Amino acid sequence: MAAEHPGYVWWKGELVAWNEATVHVTDLAWSAVGAVFEGIRGYWSAEREELLIFRLAEHLDRLQGSTRLVRLPMPYSTDELAQSISALIRENECREDTYIFPFVYGSSAAARFDPRKLESETLIRTTPMASHLGTGFSQHAKVSTWTRISDSVMPPRIKNISNYRNGQLATHEVKLDGYDVALMLNPQGKVSEAPGACVAFVRGGKLITPDVTSGILESITRDAVITLARDVLGIEVVERAVDRTELYLADEVFTCGTAAEITPLISVDKYPVGDGGIGPVTKALESALLGIVRGTDDRYAHWLTPVDATASVAAH
Repeated sequence: MAAEHPGYVWWKGELVAWNEATVHVTDLAWSAVGAVFEGIRGYWSAEREELLIFRLAEHLDRLQGSTRLVRLPMPYSTDELAQSISALIRENECREDTYIFPFVYGSSAAARFDPRKLESETLIRTTPMASHLGTGFSQHAKVSTWTRISDSVMPPRIKNISNYRNGQLATHEVKLDGYDVALMLNPQGKVSEAPGACVAFVRGGKLITPDVTSGILESITRDAVITLARDVLGIEVVERAVDRTELYLADEVFTCGTAAEITPLISVDKYPVGDGGIGPVTKALESALLGIVRGTDDRYAHWLTPVDATASVAAH
């Protein structure tokens, strides 16, 4: 039986045993207000005996931008964070598909109102997360009554922890109504994104997705999907404002993101999408992405950072 948690986290610049990574309860109240994070996937390659981390540098560069935007000091470079993640994966012996969670938070509650006095800590943890690419997994979506936050409220283009309360409210609403996933509109009434994932659809032979000024995360997976659609499938990609009713008339709809990977939506507000199954473009994109992340398609090998998960590095 797998352990309930890994043996180690990376915290305050070093590997720390899971049970020793504790904070005082009074530090919790304000720690997440300006906190930012990244969600990064590692895919296990049994053939290579390696964990292949998907677009690690891009994720960590975005983390650097997020800390800058919320004015949290970041003492570690992208390279230092990458080395720390590799060390943690080796120490935890991550020999399965893995979710990697770097988290930067304000460590001084007393300085929460004065950016000149802000201090931060960085935590990195790992947890198993199996891929569903190519498994036939799909979802039913509903457009939530909750509006997506705008750039003038809290910047949705970064992974700020506070942003995710907005999506959580939408998720709770639609799940209580019997749906799998929420879709959110921005204050202009245009399609924004799903909580934790971007949205794209196929209509008239084109792949269409809300642009980055529609209140969406500047998604690394979305960027990969756009690249694959253009370069591998040869499909025209259009980034623009999207009306809600366009999703009802679409041939295919899917969400994409680190956790979502590529997830087909087979209905939206009880309108069947296309014939109610997973469409050919979505299937082709899933197949292309699966080959890349498993390391069997080397056309985008530069997107992968291999880590040998068998070599322990911490002193016991």
